[in-house]
Amino acid sequence: QVQLVESGGGSVQAGGSLRLSCVASGYTYSSKCMAWFRQLPGKEREGVAVISIGGGSTYYADSVKGRFTISQDNAKNTVYLQMNSLKPEDTAMYYCAAGWGWYGGSWSEARNYNYWGQGTQVTVSS
Repeated sequence: QVQLVESGGGSVQAGGSLRLSCVASGYTYSSKCMAWFRQLPGKEREGVAVISIGGGSTYYADSVKGRFTISQDNAKNTVYLQMNSLKPEDTAMYYCAAGWGWYGGSWSEARNYNYWGQGTQVTVSS
């Protein structure tokens, strides 16, 4: 089992920045990738970014490219999501996820991931 705990969400004005953190504990070496997803009530979970554990390969959703950066600190079992130039449409609950594989072009499909955190709310006001 892997436990994931997110933090760093909050309320910010458009154009502002936030950094989300996801700390993993438990059987962490079973995970090959970690990702961030976001979700609005009544909508499907949307992939935001993914990073391969140790390798550093990344993918981003087109809507966040150039504004968000995913990174990792393997010594701390932590993945970060630096979010700059935030827009109101970035408002959502953000979830951290861990997967047993590296999914390439299918990275944004939530069904590929094996473990999920409880989420942290991000609200961007105009």
